[in-house]
Amino acid sequence: MRSPEQLAAAVGEAMYADDPAVRDFMGIELLACEPGRAVMRMAVRAPMLNGHKICHGGLIFTLADSTFAYACNSRNKVTVAAGASIEFLKPAHLDDVLTCEGVEQVLQGRHGIYDMKVTNQRGEVVAVFRGKSASIQGTVIPEA
Repeated sequence: MRSPEQLAAAVGEAMYADDPAVRDFMGIELLACEPGRAVMRMAVRAPMLNGHKICHGGLIFTLADSTFAYACNSRNKVTVAAGASIEFLKPAHLDDVLTCEGVEQVLQGRHGIYDMKVTNQRGEVVAVFRGKSASIQGTVIPEA
């Protein structure tokens, strides 16, 4: 039988393998998937810039939302977003490397609350995101 840490890592690997939008299109890397926690990283490339020459907010949201997905599915229960909000605090620029850490705050029954913090390579907070999750039927990977 797998430990919770081993299960979370296996869930993260399986999700990442089946996530071409994150992996291939966005170029987001999965750094960690642990019980109730995930860490992902994204380099800001030229096609990600908006008309102000800063990273498009929707792409920062996608980084945070993806991290949220990995954190809330880490216990191997299929879980979807029930809602999310983001606060943009600092712009991200070309060649910035953004890291998002997502941490479970509350998990009660089928519902959870998760907080994401997006930082740049200097440790400055670029955005904070809060997501509400709802578990539905099924598992991400087959149960052992």
